[in-house]
Amino acid sequence: MKKSLFAKTFGGYIVITVILSVFILIFSFKTIKEYYIDSLTQDLINLSITLETKITSLVAEKRFQELDSFVKELGKHIHTRITVIDPSGIVLADSEKNPGGMEKHNIRAEIMQALQGGIGKSLRFSTTVKEEMLYVAMPIELNGTILGVVRVSLFIKDIDKILDKIKMSILYSVIVILIISLLASLFFSNSLTRPIRALITASRRVASGDFSAKVLLRVDDEFKELGDSFNYMTDRMSALFAEASEKKEELTSIISSIQEGLLVLDRRGKIILSNESMTNSISTGAVDGKPYWEVIREPQFSELVNRVMHDRQNYREDLTFNTRTFSCSATFLGAHEQTVIIFHDITEIKKLEKIKKDFVVNVSHELRTPLTAIKGFVETLDEEIDDNQRQYLTIIKRNTDRLINIVQDLLLLSELEEKGSDLHVEDIDLKGMLEQVRKIFEPALREKGLCLGIELNGAVPPLRADAFKLEQVFINLIDNAIKYTERGGITVRLRHQDNTVAIEIQDTGIGIPREHVPRIFERFYVVDSSRSKQLGGTGLGLSIVKHIVLLHNGTINVTSTPGNGTTVIITLPLKTSA
Repeated sequence: MKKSLFAKTFGGYIVITVILSVFILIFSFKTIKEYYIDSLTQDLINLSITLETKITSLVAEKRFQELDSFVKELGKHIHTRITVIDPSGIVLADSEKNPGGMEKHNIRAEIMQALQGGIGKSLRFSTTVKEEMLYVAMPIELNGTILGVVRVSLFIKDIDKILDKIKMSILYSVIVILIISLLASLFFSNSLTRPIRALITASRRVASGDFSAKVLLRVDDEFKELGDSFNYMTDRMSALFAEASEKKEELTSIISSIQEGLLVLDRRGKIILSNESMTNSISTGAVDGKPYWEVIREPQFSELVNRVMHDRQNYREDLTFNTRTFSCSATFLGAHEQTVIIFHDITEIKKLEKIKKDFVVNVSHELRTPLTAIKGFVETLDEEIDDNQRQYLTIIKRNTDRLINIVQDLLLLSELEEKGSDLHVEDIDLKGMLEQVRKIFEPALREKGLCLGIELNGAVPPLRADAFKLEQVFINLIDNAIKYTERGGITVRLRHQDNTVAIEIQDTGIGIPREHVPRIFERFYVVDSSRSKQLGGTGLGLSIVKHIVLLHNGTINVTSTPGNGTTVIITLPLKTSA
């Protein structure tokens, strides 16, 4: 059972007060009795000293009858028993009994002490009067001789009556003090627990959301400081909650206004936050609180989420749900172990891309036949015209060849961009393949006075890849390096790193300005259009290279400094899935 602080405090005061009161009663009763008996003992000693002269003369003159009458008369007046005993223990006189009928007292403790010259004291039961008594005995001396002993005594019942009165007075006083102490304890306990109760009541109101609760205390003490601190805390909490609520509403409005779908998953995969766009585009009902696999039943999406949670990294992937395509960007929040997924609807973009690809493919197919016919007629005309007109025919022929190259590159690029493009994977000796490519460019290298070196940084294991497509990569890159290098040469370096192979193609050509590097893989993008036309470039070679590298799950990076050449670094996994 729960006990209140008031009950504990007041109960503690009651227990302490009662224990102290009982201890005081017992200790005071005992002390008072001892003190009173000591005081009576001293009174009896003084009485014995007073009687000593009279009794000594009567005992010395052997006037025992007169002595007995004297002590009886005196005992009635002073309410004290007086007994005179000779050294042998015979009672000579007694104020209460006939001395002739009394037994010898020489074995009494107080008598024995007095016969030895001291003052005898004893508190015991009297066999003569059949009551408990206090005895004090003193020797009767004359000229250094002990003539006997005078003993005075009081009945304990008389002492007990007096002590009982004193005890009752003390008991009444203790009861009064106890009542006053309990009332004071009640007041003190109540004053101690009142501010605590006020704090508890205010805390419960704050816990229920009522931040207007205040603790008002009048007494200027530590509790008032605590109450003021509590009031300041509630004011700050109220301000903070208001600010948090405002920010939450603002965040909710922002999330609701986002056109892209939003999902936030906890570490168990349960949806803890979503927006209206998400509900409208993927689900038809409320999704918060449900596991994501109940809302989006797509294996590819589950693989994306599991990969993000396992690797604790950010990934992006294009996925199709209900005939619509979304670019899913998944971000892992390490602090809360949550995953945030943004669904950007790219259905229309994908449709436009497909239309564009179809258009490019169709146009390329349609152009290939007339271009081939034009080239054939140009070659036929070359034999029929004179030298003055041949220069025009040469221009037509060169531009026709350029158009044919563009059409072929467009068809190849369209084929590579198709998701279903197949890779004919086989083991490839990269050094051997590069040696074959070098032979293709030997005439061009000799013509410009350049050299092509192949360097191996350690042993390079066979690479699992599509030999034909990979050869196209090297041909395009080395062809570009030769075209844009006037002196020096080209160096191809191979090195094995963990489960990948890095291929570095470095030239000493004119380089690429920094602002153009991010765009060189775009279709038809050329840094120097006049030079590209002069050299017969189509602007599609690097785009083809990038697509082939991506098909092999690799990466390609370019670094370049104008006037110092360009370096292309390709990283390919040793094993590529077919």
